[in-house]
Amino acid sequence: MKRIFLIGYMGAGKTTAGRELARILELEFIDLDHFIQARFQKTVNELFQDVGEREFRNIERNMLKEVGEFENVVISTGGGTPCFFDNADYMNNAGTTVYLKATPEALSSRLNTCKDKRPLIKDKNEEELYDFVVESLQRREPFYSKAHIIFETEELVNREDVTRYVEQLIKIL
Repeated sequence: MKRIFLIGYMGAGKTTAGRELARILELEFIDLDHFIQARFQKTVNELFQDVGEREFRNIERNMLKEVGEFENVVISTGGGTPCFFDNADYMNNAGTTVYLKATPEALSSRLNTCKDKRPLIKDKNEEELYDFVVESLQRREPFYSKAHIIFETEELVNREDVTRYVEQLIKIL
């Protein structure tokens, strides 16, 4: 029975790498945010607005524990998932956790191209986005670093990179 949790900041490549990892290992892939959206028939952003962050984090924790019971699965979590309640410890006990780590420079560069889809950053210019990423990472790093495996994803840019990175990760797993 395999259960792999991918954690890390938004833009780290959790969903992209998770899909590829699941495909190669012939496991099911679950994106926690998509799982929540399907269950509640609302986007994560809509849930945030409707119920507030505190209640969203309760929903997220409950959904994490639900998918954390699945077997033979790769689970991509939301960027904040490990940072609330006992989520990081829960994931460590339930399976193998992998922190997909990238520098603030790489993350802000990736996020700058898709920030329209992310309400927390959509109105930020490049400098503000970089500062936001640096500040957020400093707060989240203690939670992310609890992962069993810390895997650098600095050059995760295109499809070939994803396959190469995932093959390297499989050797570590």
